[in-house]
Amino acid sequence: MNAADPTPPSVLIVEGDPWVRDMLREMLLSVRCDARLQVCADGSQALTALSSKPDLIIAARELAGVDGLDLLRKVRAKGPGLPFILMSNRSDSASVREALPLHPTAYLSKPLNLDTLRKRLEELLVAVGEEILCPVPALQEGASLPAYLEQRRATADGGPLLADVQVAIKRALNPQGLNLKVLEEEVRSDPQVTAVLIAAANSAALHRDAPVQTLLQALNKLGTTQSMNLILGMTLKRSARLSDPLLAQHAAHYWNLSLHTAEYGRTLARLLELDEGRCYCAGLLHCLGDLAVLRCLQEWQLAGGELDQDKVQLSLNEFGAAFGSALRTRWRLPLALRELIAAIYQLGGGVYSREILAMNLAGQLSRLPAEQGLEKVAGGKTARLLKLGLPELSRLRKVESPETKPQEEPPMAEAEVSG
Repeated sequence: MNAADPTPPSVLIVEGDPWVRDMLREMLLSVRCDARLQVCADGSQALTALSSKPDLIIAARELAGVDGLDLLRKVRAKGPGLPFILMSNRSDSASVREALPLHPTAYLSKPLNLDTLRKRLEELLVAVGEEILCPVPALQEGASLPAYLEQRRATADGGPLLADVQVAIKRALNPQGLNLKVLEEEVRSDPQVTAVLIAAANSAALHRDAPVQTLLQALNKLGTTQSMNLILGMTLKRSARLSDPLLAQHAAHYWNLSLHTAEYGRTLARLLELDEGRCYCAGLLHCLGDLAVLRCLQEWQLAGGELDQDKVQLSLNEFGAAFGSALRTRWRLPLALRELIAAIYQLGGGVYSREILAMNLAGQLSRLPAEQGLEKVAGGKTARLLKLGLPELSRLRKVESPETKPQEEPPMAEAEVSG
């Protein structure tokens, strides 16, 4: 890893938590976009990966199988020179002293300080005055947009960032640290931030308690440093912001629709004495699939693909629901939250909880054109089951609905209300 060696560095990342792994990967690529990465979830995998002779190892101390300290011990037994950054939940003096004889390049305590990590990576991976160029890989010859989106469905990073998270963190910082309540107020309108933090708070490393279903619950479970790291890590990803005006216009529409649905969900929850935070969150996240498609469309365009209004609309129509379902499943969002999101689009058969009905009604209200009356909604099954008539709905309709075509009401089986 020096200026005389044109070969990009090979880096081995070993971390059990998938969200920390992803953040480490993005941080490393933001320092060396050309780095060749190997990513392992446990120490046993890492031992096998050592045969590839990485130039740098970044490993957690707490690993399944062979822990990070044993991994460092095995690396040092082969020679002293390989850079090795050891990360650990244990920052007490005894734990640090135990590692020092093995000469780790750095011993970083978790939650990680991203500024410290970045400085270490820059020192190890970038020579003074070195310029690294990383053009976006071109599309394969003959690649079609539908095939590209189908391939990306299982690996999409989610939607673009819509709130200004850098400003949000600055506003939430004070001399005593990061105020999580202020941070929640600043970023709770952003579907991507909300979904990622809820998913991270429900990851295997933190699964011991009841499922987290709101942004504030996620922030409190993750803590200040981990929350800030995850949020800032999102800004490092490719296409975190939409630069194309057409895609940005579509994103603004879906964000507006999400916010309207979230507000209606919260208002109905308050009226019906339900969980306001969970209903707001379900409304906010229900367009995440459409936003994820828009982000992938920007990646397609950056790689040389062509886009126009028709292609964008066809892509959203064909892949929006599939991307949303894939993300909610892959990120393991709690089942109860996923059921509320699904209810915004339609009701299935069976017995409906009041929360399910509230979110279905929120979806109907948010998609109702401003010039259209409430008579059809008031006469529909959902409003009748909730015993909400035209007077109550008229009082609820205090925000202007997004200008979208009204969603056709799907056929629903007769049902009774539970709860």
